[in-house]
Amino acid sequence: MKLFRLRPTSMVLLMLCVMYFITYLDRVNVSTAASGFGAEFGLSNTQIGLVFSAFAYPYLVFQVIGGWISDKYGARRTLIVCGALWGVATVLTGFAGGLFSLLAARLLLGLGEGATFPAATAAMSRWVPKEKRGFAQGITHSAARIGNAVAPAAVVAIMAAYNWRIAFFVCGAISLVWVVLWALVFTEHPKDHPHITQAELALLPAQKGKAPKVPWKALFKRMMPVTIVYFCYGWTLWLFLSWIPQYFLHSYNMDLKKSAIFASAVFFAGVIGDTLGGLVTDRLLVKTKCLKRSRTWMVSICMFLTLLCLLPVMFGHNAYVSMVCLAGGFFFAEMTIGPMWAIPMDIAPEFSGTASGIMSTGSAAAAILSPVVSGYLIDRFGSWDLPFAGSMLLMAIGVVLALRMKPENKFETLSVEPFGVATNGAAAHAAPAAIVK
Repeated sequence: MKLFRLRPTSMVLLMLCVMYFITYLDRVNVSTAASGFGAEFGLSNTQIGLVFSAFAYPYLVFQVIGGWISDKYGARRTLIVCGALWGVATVLTGFAGGLFSLLAARLLLGLGEGATFPAATAAMSRWVPKEKRGFAQGITHSAARIGNAVAPAAVVAIMAAYNWRIAFFVCGAISLVWVVLWALVFTEHPKDHPHITQAELALLPAQKGKAPKVPWKALFKRMMPVTIVYFCYGWTLWLFLSWIPQYFLHSYNMDLKKSAIFASAVFFAGVIGDTLGGLVTDRLLVKTKCLKRSRTWMVSICMFLTLLCLLPVMFGHNAYVSMVCLAGGFFFAEMTIGPMWAIPMDIAPEFSGTASGIMSTGSAAAAILSPVVSGYLIDRFGSWDLPFAGSMLLMAIGVVLALRMKPENKFETLSVEPFGVATNGAAAHAAPAAIVK
């Protein structure tokens, strides 16, 4: 059967790449379609911003819950249920009749997609060798950015041939097909896959028994600096995903097709950044044997370079200069993804789904705030460049706070203070929680 000619480990990674592509296709198609439903329903930029951010409310809540569910019940069942939910939500978006039905469909989308990345990280913790975790996270997220890049052109093409509603029907159908394929090809544990070889199993992390009970308080404290840094990154991500297609359309008075081309160029830079970031962080880890250099320093440097790339956007108004600067900013922002998503597996491999869910709440919170704040600034001041000032400020904060993530300090089962500092004294021995070493 052709589907199984790839090695099982490669097939699992491929299926996760396809999932990341689809989730972001379903997530950002609304940005381009906004020119259609915004005009049809008479929505302001602030209301459109609410539609953009609506999915992020349940998405935020289900990051941690979904991570815990995937640790407890497995990535296979979690992603089957989630995939069905987000596929149906995408189809329902095409049936929307106004602002409230749009918001309801996007809320359901957030519910379905909330557990996806933590569940994928839980799967990777079993199916990907430690020295390739950065690459796995980078390549899957680069597939997500391909979804970003493809969405504007694909949605415009469908809208030109049919209408904005058909775009959501097509995306929803693609999602449901993936769910069926995932159920057919994925097994929770590599040893249970009928086509796995002993040579492949020898390269994978040792399989452990039932996961221990999650020390919630200690794990939240340990992951706090990572979550804050991811919020700083997420603000820029969701500004780009939500408003870049509209930015070129309105700031430079382009037609819909040309604005889609400019937006796709920016998003394709993120594809390269994700892939390269994963390769670089793994290469640095193999070469230096130092998580601090390969994860922490890399994130901090890339955030600083993102800030530098965005600066010219604030002081000039040329479409091509803006495209190059925004592409550069998105490239370096996305280079942080490989190391950032490897960090939960480095810090807490036994709770990788839960830990990555905690981290991802940072981006989810940014997904709620960034589109709405940006839409308000555009409505209030009439400037499409002003929202990037907030991104630069948060990137500067991220540069500093990234140095406090300390992925080299592994989380284990006494108590830790925020920012990875172990507690001492009687309080540390009062109840089992977690320690770092």
